[in-house]
Amino acid sequence: MNQFRLNEIVREDPRKAFEEAFEAGDELTEAMFTIERGAGAMVGRDGQRFTRMPRADLNADGEWTTHLPAREAGPVAQSCIACHAAPYGNGAGPNPMNGIVDPLHSGDPKKFLVRNTPHLFALGAVQRIAEEMTAELKAQEAGLGRSVCETGKSGSVSLVAKGVSFGILAASPALTPTPTPGNGNCVAAFDTGMVEGVDADLIIKMFGWKGAHASLRTFTRHAAHNELGMQAVELVGETDGDHDGVTNELTIGDLTALTIYMAALERPTSKLELAELGLMELGDGEAAEIRKGEALFAKAQCSSCHMPVLEVVDPMFREPSRQAGFFETTLPSGQTALEAGLLQDAAVTFDLTADSPNNHVVLANGDARNLGAFPKTASGGARIAWYSDFKRHDMGEKLADPVDVHGFGASVWPTRSLAGVGSTGPWLHNGNATTLHDAIIAHGGEAEASRSAYEALPTPDRQALVAFLENLILQDLDPK
Repeated sequence: MNQFRLNEIVREDPRKAFEEAFEAGDELTEAMFTIERGAGAMVGRDGQRFTRMPRADLNADGEWTTHLPAREAGPVAQSCIACHAAPYGNGAGPNPMNGIVDPLHSGDPKKFLVRNTPHLFALGAVQRIAEEMTAELKAQEAGLGRSVCETGKSGSVSLVAKGVSFGILAASPALTPTPTPGNGNCVAAFDTGMVEGVDADLIIKMFGWKGAHASLRTFTRHAAHNELGMQAVELVGETDGDHDGVTNELTIGDLTALTIYMAALERPTSKLELAELGLMELGDGEAAEIRKGEALFAKAQCSSCHMPVLEVVDPMFREPSRQAGFFETTLPSGQTALEAGLLQDAAVTFDLTADSPNNHVVLANGDARNLGAFPKTASGGARIAWYSDFKRHDMGEKLADPVDVHGFGASVWPTRSLAGVGSTGPWLHNGNATTLHDAIIAHGGEAEASRSAYEALPTPDRQALVAFLENLILQDLDPK
């Protein structure tokens, strides 16, 4: 896909631009990329192009260790849906599809990270929540900065976004030789020592198991490079960074299309919702058990981190984003966004509450419903049932990585979404839990009390709580 042509379509017919980008993203996700097209990478001099195991031992010129950007894994597959396939295309993956990652290039299997394949559905909602939470936190930071300069005194603010606490940000006034509008020669010196669950830049990052990426776009190009060996132009420019003899493997427009496609895929649903609409039958007592489990989920304080619903005020997803921290003025290749055609005033847009192309159904009473879209709030926003607080937490030693790659703790993770969790086993970051019970029992650290509360329940109550989780599913409702 050509980004500049896409920009022209946006200006002529925004709806057509969204539809074309979505369809192109669909094709790219399903495409079986060949070596001639750029799939794979030069793993070693023997001609190997794919590898399940990281090969830090291959460090000669052009081999695995010397690829640009630095390779963490693979390449392992020719297509996205080769791994993202359960319970249907764009879904999760079983243990054989686990990614084996060596970001430190240690070459030591004891330090390898194991990553189970997550689903790709409705990821636009994740970015929109993160964008709005980031905007709230940055506004509180800016307000504190103005306050300490106006008063000349140190101060602090409790950081809260969408009802989630991120600790305390402190600041004190400091002098700067360069005057700033409104603050003169004062600048706020911020102390992030008491900030919790987010990086010091206050940008909410939810993509990747560790929350290393803020935007869906940056995550997508990272995955394309590592898992497929498909290097985006915006990542490496004209350079053959993986030494496979192919350049220009994914265009700027291709990344826009992939981003829009995953952003607009249908939302996860639940057995209860489908049964209430007459689209699924539940056995005697099954609905009652699910509702009982939902109450127990809240009683055990699981919902304090796995928050059932977060609302977004503005349901419009935009690629590129308008929110600072989610838009790159300069791409990793060195090209500017302007040069690449990534223009905020020509963004491909769609409405989370109305525009999902999938899971359109007609109910028994004749009503047409778009069950791929998120419910609309009374004020025109979106209700996102994502079961996460979008905050990082220490989950204890049982869930710790063997090494701390990102510097915020080997056992620290952003709260994993439970949307669709009933369809995406095995569970946990490494796929090591073969049942949802096993996944709950592995919780520790900040989740210790909730795990203990679950363990203290009588067996029928534990079964009901698990039944509630199993009720949160992915469902393909489009007629074939």
